Amino acid sequence: MFGIIAALLSGALMSIQGVFNTEVTKQTGTWLTNSFVQCTGFLVCLIIWFFKERKKNPPIEILTVEPKYYLLGGVIGAFITFTVIAGMSALGPAKAVMLIVAAQLIVAYLIEVFGIFGVEKSGFDWMKLLGTGLFLAGIILFKARE
Repeated sequence: MFGIIAALLSGALMSIQGVFNTEVTKQTGTWLTNSFVQCTGFLVCLIIWFFKERKKNPPIEILTVEPKYYLLGGVIGAFITFTVIAGMSALGPAKAVMLIVAAQLIVAYLIEVFGIFGVEKSGFDWMKLLGTGLFLAGIILFKARE
């Protein structure tokens, strides 16, 4: 149950953050906004780590992570913020989020099916492919009335 609540909260927060970041960008600029978002996120994470994990997870542990490309999450996060801002600016929040979620679903399914990045290989499932197809059909229907 916790996973479902966390996933729903994540989706809601991503949509709200995208709108906030897009509005800030209109007043400042994309990369300044992105820098501010990443820096404030870093500070919040550092504060939470200090109170919750510093005794069991010292900072040096990050250097032991293997493979090293797993450490690119922050770099990817900067481009996620940029592309969310760009997508919402160009398409509006609803259309942008639909396409973002569609891309997430397709890429996540491919990662599972092929066992990419160390994820346990799940194998192909026609029902999951059908569900993905229905999701994409919903996006087409949503856009059809424009």
